[in-house]
Amino acid sequence: MTDVTLYHWEPNANSGKPMLALAEKGVAYNSHYLDLLNFDQHDPEYLKINPQGTIPAMTHGNLMLTESTAIMEYVNEAFDGPDLMPSDPQARWRVRWWMKFFDQWFAPSVSMLGWSFFVGPSVRDRDPEELAARIERIPMPERRVAWKKAIYGLFSEEELRVSQERAIIGIKMLEEELTKHKWLATDEYSLADVNGFNLGFALPMSQPEHCNDEKTPHTMEWLRKIYERPATKETWAKGRTELASRVTFLERK
Repeated sequence: MTDVTLYHWEPNANSGKPMLALAEKGVAYNSHYLDLLNFDQHDPEYLKINPQGTIPAMTHGNLMLTESTAIMEYVNEAFDGPDLMPSDPQARWRVRWWMKFFDQWFAPSVSMLGWSFFVGPSVRDRDPEELAARIERIPMPERRVAWKKAIYGLFSEEELRVSQERAIIGIKMLEEELTKHKWLATDEYSLADVNGFNLGFALPMSQPEHCNDEKTPHTMEWLRKIYERPATKETWAKGRTELASRVTFLERK
């Protein structure tokens, strides 16, 4: 019986980061699936665990952890298994630089596009009164705003334009970095790769004009190599929706 429980949605973006890190370390955990599109993360039972109502969250014994990147770093340091941070200080800095870049710059733009074109349309046909009630239960004000914009199509043309431009810039930065190392940030597989894959595995589908074998061959090879790792196969097998199944786009022809 493991004393680790991970509360997560699909193996992508934020939820997929600790899922993949745990799998890479070989840590057994209790998988507690929360359906984000059903607002499970705002149910009273889960709010007792994480009052912020965000996913993922992880418990290790009596300790409760939130924030996906911080959970990844905890997993790497708290458990036996392959070290997902390089020993060289400069390489460690590059790993942390890329994780910060993903979390604070690239992810918000890619996420806005995903919420606008996938998350919002996935739930907006439900009963209007039920949706309004669900939104009001969201603990964090900024998350209420994000859900309203997604559900009711309130992202402005300017917001979406800027997000698209930033996504293209991020793709170009990834391609450039991957010409320098075997993996992202270093020649060793690291948390930067775990973080980046969860954000980027769907880029060839969501941004086909900008992320493809012709324009970004190093990025495509990087994504395929991570997809082929046993830990990735194990993690994405936990997916329950079409969102996770998109990873099969990376299978070699």
